Amino acid sequence: MNDLCADIGYKSINHAGEELCGDHVDVVSKEDGSTVIVLADGLGSGVQASILSTLTSKIISTMMAEGLSIEECVSTIAATLPVTGKHGVAYSTFTIINLVRNHTAELIQYDNPQVVFIRDGDVTDYPMTEIHIEGKTIYRSTIRLQEGDLFVAMSDGCPHANDGIAYNNDWKVEDIAQFVADMSLTGYTAKVLCTMLVDECDKLYGHHPLDDATACVVRIRRRVPMNILFGPPADRDDCNRMMSLFFSKEGKRIICGGTTATIAAKYLRKPLNTKTEYSAKSDVPPTSEIEGVDLVTEGVVTMGKVLTYAQDYLQGNESYEEWNYGHDGASRICQLLFEEATDISFFVGRAMNPAHQYADLPISFDIKMRIVEELSGCLRDMGKRVRVSYF
Repeated sequence: MNDLCADIGYKSINHAGEELCGDHVDVVSKEDGSTVIVLADGLGSGVQASILSTLTSKIISTMMAEGLSIEECVSTIAATLPVTGKHGVAYSTFTIINLVRNHTAELIQYDNPQVVFIRDGDVTDYPMTEIHIEGKTIYRSTIRLQEGDLFVAMSDGCPHANDGIAYNNDWKVEDIAQFVADMSLTGYTAKVLCTMLVDECDKLYGHHPLDDATACVVRIRRRVPMNILFGPPADRDDCNRMMSLFFSKEGKRIICGGTTATIAAKYLRKPLNTKTEYSAKSDVPPTSEIEGVDLVTEGVVTMGKVLTYAQDYLQGNESYEEWNYGHDGASRICQLLFEEATDISFFVGRAMNPAHQYADLPISFDIKMRIVEELSGCLRDMGKRVRVSYF
């Protein structure tokens, strides 16, 4: 095991007029730290394609995560899925990226556009071995991973995206590869890169896609720890223990909540400086400063906003520009958690805040606990390692 990890992001747009996407991405993590990513493209579009791609990706990812061979996976798919009357085949096309303990990437490709591999900002060729299973030609590759490596898997709705009128009527895999390579050294997350790619496809389609289009980006990076202190402990006698554990952890530190910040400042014997500027355009309270702490914010309101951004990030990522370019407390937490951190430790105090007990304030202890629980779940869905400790 090394200190590399995979940042994984994917996004799809549906064929115009279809409620369901005919492409599907499935990600399964194994106990040994390996990860199996499958992008499947069901034949046709709509409900039938959605069923084919979902079953294909689920079957392959689950079987490979259990250590079964690609031959067994393909044979199972051929025997399990229904044969389509129009095409006479029983499964969708697929791309598999198997990250073995973050040391090696095994690529297995069947009839999807070739996976793009970018290293040090350059589109890089890689060897492929041809194998035949159930009468199908499948290509297999093995690549030793390095920090910064980038993989782009896509369905065939991405290449040649156009509406017949747009300025670019022949967007090939090579063009897509260069498009992503140009962005690869900017530090954008995998989610942002695939969002930019799929949004470009949508634009070339004239926002009326003639096919389902899906992109999945995998970015290899170093692990980055982050620590969040949210609320004082239920027992005042636990303050020093909570602070000692928090400040002994490796990584950047975020403190959320006025009372919590006061306790931390006292523990560090440093002044707590509250910023007085407040933007009328922001619904997030101002931040504070403590020497030795990377970010100090208000508590429940700010974290509630972070949760809203996290939920959107996992869906359409429509609020990206709002928090990515924002300077308020919630935006800065999002920048640290979504884009920088890989391993996140929550230190959550269970104390009731007297300021929140008035009937006219829609804030309660239960809301704080819900925010922690739901935000932790969102971060895990982003591929982060999350640990929550209660005091």
